[in-house]
Amino acid sequence: MLYWLTALSDGGDFFNLFRYITFRAGGAFMTALIFGFLFGRPLINVLRRKQGKGQPIRTDGPQSHFAKAGTPTMGGLLIVGALLTSTLLWARLDNPFVWIVLFVTLAFAGLGFADDYAKVTKQNTDGVSGRIRLLIGFAVAAVAAYASAYYHPAELSNQLAVPVFKDVLLNLGILFIPFAIVVIVGAANAVNLTDGLDGLAIMPVMIAAGTFGIIAYFVGRVDFAESLGLHYVPESGELLVFCAGLIGGGLGFLWYNAPPAAVFMGDTGSLALGGALGAIAVATKHEIVLAIVGGLFVVEALSVIIQVAYFKRTGKRVFLMAPIHHHYEKKGWSEPQIVIRFWIVALILAMIGLATLKVR
Repeated sequence: MLYWLTALSDGGDFFNLFRYITFRAGGAFMTALIFGFLFGRPLINVLRRKQGKGQPIRTDGPQSHFAKAGTPTMGGLLIVGALLTSTLLWARLDNPFVWIVLFVTLAFAGLGFADDYAKVTKQNTDGVSGRIRLLIGFAVAAVAAYASAYYHPAELSNQLAVPVFKDVLLNLGILFIPFAIVVIVGAANAVNLTDGLDGLAIMPVMIAAGTFGIIAYFVGRVDFAESLGLHYVPESGELLVFCAGLIGGGLGFLWYNAPPAAVFMGDTGSLALGGALGAIAVATKHEIVLAIVGGLFVVEALSVIIQVAYFKRTGKRVFLMAPIHHHYEKKGWSEPQIVIRFWIVALILAMIGLATLKVR
């Protein structure tokens, strides 16, 4: 919205700053951060009043989690609200990729809200059935995947870019849409599974968002794309503004989610943020790099898949408890140890993901 102030510029005044994505990204970050600080405590008070007993705690979970009973959930509303406000204010609203990612974020936030609401009102951990969640998630992702393929340049549409190899593109044809759906839905659910300890999910999400903000900026500029040997995706650089807003909103949320958490993100936040990362990866043609940058989320999801599959086959467990962060809790690691060590892993993976931009 504020981008349109450039119409008042003569090319050398303050209003000219709004032409620059980096300036507007900084504005989005600060807007989202201030939003989080201003509305965090009032939102928590409302959620605490409305929810009463707060988020239900798993009866089969670690004993230490029962001390968290009564903590309200749906804190993702704070992140999504900050993200939406900052993006609408600072991003170019004529950019199709901004609207695609916003659509995915808000749709998955709505799905997560319905799931959180069902859990709180019924006071159990069932929520919306997994089948319905997947069906809605697939439908949302299908729309986003089709729209991204439509707005990609012809030479990149329905193609899969392979990191490290400069000129390698795999033509997926009609299979690109199902592939992109899996990326978006998989990212949403992987972040959702990671969100099990105070502060565990939000920092890796912010790290991934920062990484993909850089990627979006590079692939959205023809000079940087050519210099680095990347596939140029016109207009994708505007997603840096969205990513900056996500980081600002995430920090505002972390202020209240830091141990001991005053509020949980809930599915409202985890599904929305995971879906957003998946949509950004599809938009920037860096789907495979998302598996590297978001490797922590991948491991968390795989630990659940392996545990369930192995238990059904043998009646035994591979991990003491899944997702894998609970395995380390059962082994005696303290919650802060797990959270901080997982943050370190997420940062290392992000650096490896960024390295793929240069190693060609």
